[in-house]
Amino acid sequence: MLRSFFRDGRLVSIPAQDRKKRVVLLHLLELCFPEDRAYPEKEVNQRLALFHPDVAALRRYLVDFGLMTRASGEYRRS
Repeated sequence: MLRSFFRDGRLVSIPAQDRKKRVVLLHLLELCFPEDRAYPEKEVNQRLALFHPDVAALRRYLVDFGLMTRASGEYRRS
C-alpha cells in the first residue's frame, strides 16, 4: 500500500482515508523520528520536508493520530 503513496522515497500524496493515512504516518514516524527524544518544531519541519512539502499538515496529523505529542514547541513520539 505504501508504494501507491511514495515515489523515489518521497510522499507524493497524503491519503484521504484515515486507515491509509495512519499507515503512511507510521512509516514517516519510523523514517523521520527513530529516536525517542524531544524534537524542536524546526527540526520536525526539516525532517518532514525531506518527504513532502506540506509539513504543517503532516505535523498536525502525527499529533491528531496520537503518534506524537506536542508540548512547549517540542514534539515527542507517543
